[in-house]
Amino acid sequence: MGYTIAEKILLAHTDKKAIRPGEFIEADIDLALGNDITAPFAIEQFKKSGTRQVFDRNKIVLVPDHFAPAKDLRSANQCKILSDFAREQKIKNYFEVGCMGIEHALLPELGLVLPGDLVIGADSHTCTYGALGAYSTGVGSTDLARAFIDGKCWFKVPGSVKFIYQGKLKKWVGGKDLILFTIGKIGVDGALYKAMEFSGPVIRSLSMDDRFSMSNMAIEAGARAGIIEPDATTKEYVSKFKRKPKFYKSDSDAKYDKIYEWDVTDLEPQVACPHLPSNVKPVSSLKDVKLDQVVIGSCTNGRISDLRASAKILKGKKIKYGLKLIVIPATQKIYLAAVKEGLAEIFVKAGGIFSTPTCGPCLGGHMGILTEGEVALATTNRNFIGRMGSVKSFVYLSNPAVAAASAITGRITHPKEIK
Repeated sequence: MGYTIAEKILLAHTDKKAIRPGEFIEADIDLALGNDITAPFAIEQFKKSGTRQVFDRNKIVLVPDHFAPAKDLRSANQCKILSDFAREQKIKNYFEVGCMGIEHALLPELGLVLPGDLVIGADSHTCTYGALGAYSTGVGSTDLARAFIDGKCWFKVPGSVKFIYQGKLKKWVGGKDLILFTIGKIGVDGALYKAMEFSGPVIRSLSMDDRFSMSNMAIEAGARAGIIEPDATTKEYVSKFKRKPKFYKSDSDAKYDKIYEWDVTDLEPQVACPHLPSNVKPVSSLKDVKLDQVVIGSCTNGRISDLRASAKILKGKKIKYGLKLIVIPATQKIYLAAVKEGLAEIFVKAGGIFSTPTCGPCLGGHMGILTEGEVALATTNRNFIGRMGSVKSFVYLSNPAVAAASAITGRITHPKEIK
């Protein structure tokens, strides 16, 4: 019997000759990631273990991005734990606010994750890197602490679910819409503890940015990973990095728990309604939903192509009076590109604000907290009750073009309506 891409990567990081879904394995990891929320506890447990040195200072990444720049004293203390530990351990990949970015956009941008890698991160959206053909998954802080010690982690080998997308996407429809559509079809537990494998001609036509958006939200269907087989687009993306990638693909006789196949030619932009990412409706059915705030950014949709799409719609326009528009590029490199291309100016002239990289509003941390009764449309990945602030607020999720169009009208709007 053949192996899926997920099984091949996991097997390659063990000393085993064979593995099977449901089996528990101990594997060597290529990278261990922590942020300002999760890493401090991992560091505490590392120190309690009595271990003096991390297993490899080049294979640990620390990124203060959730409450950074520090929003209060407690946040500052969390960030300081990271900086002190990085200094003590001489950790190469520690990223202070001036050079950091939202972790799941930053690591691929720097080539810290490549195809074939096995990556853990104490953050659920670590599954983002599956877009490159890596096996990356979220873990708890104690698992991260263990990896700091010896570079290993326990995994339960997941079964795989294959998704095949046929047809050709319409204008203003991309990776975010595909993953929202998918979650809407299978539910938030439709791929519980599985590896989602995205394939088909539509996937092969997607840019890397769109692929990152899809893999990023695999966790919202309960999956451990969201993987795309490397192709020419992947190889071009990683060609500029020095470290050599390993390209894996599923065998023709690989076994899948389920296989879904859809023709998405007629798919219109999708919107996830409160209070679940699976409560998905086409944008045209939500035109009466009025908004108080629009957020464009996050590890899901804060890349340069996302900002370009938003700016194209907002150029020469003004946002609805009384609405708050917050635009957050995912990394400093993207920030600079947006400034050089004039995108930042478009956002500001439209009446929005343009922020330094941060996860801030996505998790209800800072930079856009919602109060009781407020309604937001965001390009983020979760819309649970209280996710962005008050438990009596409401969050809708969309792609960046829909978000920009909606900021102009003050209601959820299809981009084609903006002339």
